Amino acid sequence: MLFSEVIGQESVKAQLKQMASGGRLPHALLFLGPQGSGKLSLAMALAQYLLCENPGADDACGQCNQCNKAGKLIHPDLHFSYPTIGTKAISDHFLVNWRQAMADNPYLDVNQWLQGIGAENKQGNITKEECVNIIKKLSLKTFENNYKVLIMWLPEFLGKEGNRLLKVIEEPPESTIFILVAEDQELILNTILSRCQIVNIKALSDEEVTEGLVQQQGLSREEALSVAYLSNGNFNEALQLAGQRGDNHSALFLEWMRSCYRGNPADMVKWVEGFAKLGRENQKHFLRYALHFLREFTLLKLSNGQARARLQEQELQTAQNMTAVLELEQVEQLGKLFSDCSYAVERNANPKILFLDASIQMHKIMKGKLREAYTGLKAANVL
Repeated sequence: MLFSEVIGQESVKAQLKQMASGGRLPHALLFLGPQGSGKLSLAMALAQYLLCENPGADDACGQCNQCNKAGKLIHPDLHFSYPTIGTKAISDHFLVNWRQAMADNPYLDVNQWLQGIGAENKQGNITKEECVNIIKKLSLKTFENNYKVLIMWLPEFLGKEGNRLLKVIEEPPESTIFILVAEDQELILNTILSRCQIVNIKALSDEEVTEGLVQQQGLSREEALSVAYLSNGNFNEALQLAGQRGDNHSALFLEWMRSCYRGNPADMVKWVEGFAKLGRENQKHFLRYALHFLREFTLLKLSNGQARARLQEQELQTAQNMTAVLELEQVEQLGKLFSDCSYAVERNANPKILFLDASIQMHKIMKGKLREAYTGLKAANVL
């Protein structure tokens, strides 16, 4: 992978290229950042830059034999380690799966990877056998290049087995570069952390996610921006949401809110009947959008309309109109209701029953009837 193919992260790219071209690259790096930030892509781009025969100031050449092999993840001096399933499994057993997964989506999360190799309910790990295999591979001389590069994805899965790698990380064979790619610093042994230079990688900005979706997925800028707002800097999440781009969650959500506010039973039943046909994944994405809208609406309400809400123009106008209708207490109740619905959808609740009940509760919340009912029960000494 080339640096130019990595979405955003321009400051990190510049830092890595400066270290590599200036001969000041540490032998052990830890790329630390949130899911979907592109840290694994950056690791692969750095590896190709190091292995390239004719690297330029800005990137690997992308044309030489070394680049061709590194780009296809078949370079004999480029090694990978990642969570697998099985008590004695090693990464080499899943190398074909890994290459295909990286070709499909280098921003994938660990659950997608493990399910892709048939984990089902099994937990992933990096085994003792894998650590032994790493030491064995790195003890060999380079095959075609001056560098040997090992990229370990998610060293959090090492656990105590990481102690086996301490010596080789601290005193690696000549021209060996370790690149650890992690998400949770707390789950990594301190003895490993102390041997690595940490490179902090931030979540992608809305603009970076938008540009990536326009270039890679062919979305219009308006569609991409809507997805970017929902993904919160996670490009993997953005890719999943982009698959649902044919569904206008904004219009559907506003229709639901209007129907519930009016409280017409026939309208609510009609909406629920249509929504129940969308399927579980679409329902989950819809609820994610609903929570996003409430979050931005709250920001707008607290700032008296002065804050920059992450909403499209039509959504923003609707949110501004709603500030005169909904109070923060009601928004909090709606947010809890939507979260409960999302939890129920995950567990295959009957969508017609679930969302009809939610619609009735929404009507009560928006009309303030929950508060009135609670006050009445307190007065009658029922509560």
